[in-house]
Amino acid sequence: MSGASRLVEDPEGPIALPAGATGSVNGKPPSRPAEPHGDIQVVLNGQTVTTRPGSRVIDLIGPEAQRNGLPTLGAIVNGRLRAIDHALVSNCTVRTVEFGTKDGSAIYIRTVVLILCEAVRDLDPDLNPVVGQSLAGGYSFSLRRNGSRTDAIDPGLIRQIKKRMLQIIREDRPVVVRRVTVEEALEYFRAIRSWDKVKLLETTRRAEVQWATVGKFRDLVTGPLALTTGIIEQFDLIPYASEMVLRFPGRDFRMRPKPKLPTRLYGAYRETREWNEELGVSNIGQLNEAVIKGHVSDIIRVAEGFHEKKVANIADEIAARKGCRLVLVAGPSSSGKTTFTKRLCVQLRVLGLRPIAISMDNYYVDRVDTPKHPDGSYNFECLEALDVRLFNDHVHRLIRGEMVETPRYSFTKGARIEETHPLQLGENDVLITEGIHCLNPKLTEGVPKRRKFGTYVSALTQLSIDDHSRIFTSDVRLLRRIVRDRLYRNYTAADTLRGWPSVRAGENRYIFPFQEFADTMFNSALVYEMAVLRTYAERFLLEVPLESPVMSEAYRLTRFLHLLVPLFPEEVPQNSLLREFIGGSAFSY
Repeated sequence: MSGASRLVEDPEGPIALPAGATGSVNGKPPSRPAEPHGDIQVVLNGQTVTTRPGSRVIDLIGPEAQRNGLPTLGAIVNGRLRAIDHALVSNCTVRTVEFGTKDGSAIYIRTVVLILCEAVRDLDPDLNPVVGQSLAGGYSFSLRRNGSRTDAIDPGLIRQIKKRMLQIIREDRPVVVRRVTVEEALEYFRAIRSWDKVKLLETTRRAEVQWATVGKFRDLVTGPLALTTGIIEQFDLIPYASEMVLRFPGRDFRMRPKPKLPTRLYGAYRETREWNEELGVSNIGQLNEAVIKGHVSDIIRVAEGFHEKKVANIADEIAARKGCRLVLVAGPSSSGKTTFTKRLCVQLRVLGLRPIAISMDNYYVDRVDTPKHPDGSYNFECLEALDVRLFNDHVHRLIRGEMVETPRYSFTKGARIEETHPLQLGENDVLITEGIHCLNPKLTEGVPKRRKFGTYVSALTQLSIDDHSRIFTSDVRLLRRIVRDRLYRNYTAADTLRGWPSVRAGENRYIFPFQEFADTMFNSALVYEMAVLRTYAERFLLEVPLESPVMSEAYRLTRFLHLLVPLFPEEVPQNSLLREFIGGSAFSY
């Protein structure tokens, strides 16, 4: 990695960088306090460094620094993610960021995407890659020519783009980051007809922004990047359906197996993207413009109408499956499974079916029999935490028309109570249940496919920041959870952020592997919801202490929310799935 000086990716302003640093790592506190214009104390990965003001992180760790065999790409400085050449001007705490972390991977990905944009413009200035969903170990991209989406991308063109990217990487070009006035940025992006960035800049009120370049093309900076293109050692660019996928290495810095054919999940993404395009809201700039100009009410009504139509279509599919007696709803945390299920029940009743809820919560094993994590805490998310045999037996008997005594579980006691609930299905009754394991075949083993119908629910946002910058789909669910936890569950934003990695690990292990077993998918994301969530989440994120271990994540989310124009919650209909998180729902929970 090159140690060439540049302007730092720093929201607070550009800083002139010195040639080097004079500090050394000694592992002990310095013998004297830092003077106002003398040395500064830097706690670097738990060790104390004494250095001069203006020293960069890279000067302290070395240009080829690695940890656990993975390249160092950035640093958390006093709880804020910075570029690796960030200048340190006062006493601070620094934690380096390697590729295998979420922040390190994001730096790597942003740099690869910038190289892709440069390569495409080198080959054809009229072509623009437009980012889509996270897919197959990377990001999908379509190509637009003068604003219009092209047909299926020629594999030959994809090979040319990849070849050009490899050349840019071999040249080890510096990644130049520059702070400019909004007026200068607007002039440039209008000239190249990047209307996504124009709308974004026109609907924010910052005096300056930053852009980055590795050649001729300039892109808005949404976070730190690598110092040079040469750091990109692993990537791939392959055809996928009518698009192409820019693939990245996994956390171990190795490329993952190539993707299979298009999936149900890919179809759900495409459907939502088409909805957004029909609404004219594909990126944050377009959403901001609608909020500012007062057009958002129509967008909300149509977006909610899309949801209702999809729920009704799923109900039609269930009714059309003659003999179906079990409806299973699965999905990750904060995907809106509960509200979806309630709305689905309404649509099933319209069709003459009577949905009968059966709660998975009542089938937990006693606390003493619950599996544990390696640290000794209870693992309530694994399948073995449920009495699968009893649930399966009850489902089979109910489908046969028998009466069963369903259990009652007390979470206070950590055990079942003696009271049970008798249940029997009538001619037009349909069992319906939701839970993270509902699509795991072991849960309903032996139930014929014609007798059950599985739905996967998740918030798969297709709104982007601009044409080249995605919004993490998991961020939508995280913001929903932060708001709901703070409003109704007595958890702070810091509490939610601390627990989120464990939640995500459970999803990767127990939910995502089974999503393709679903008969259909419901995308619960609403194109306007993040503008509403900002009204709450920004306030709650400010409660995270500066010294908190999750401050860097709180800071990242806060910076993202600042891109959105806030939308008052009064605009949200009472039957909206979003009401499950912000309150005021027509449904009871």
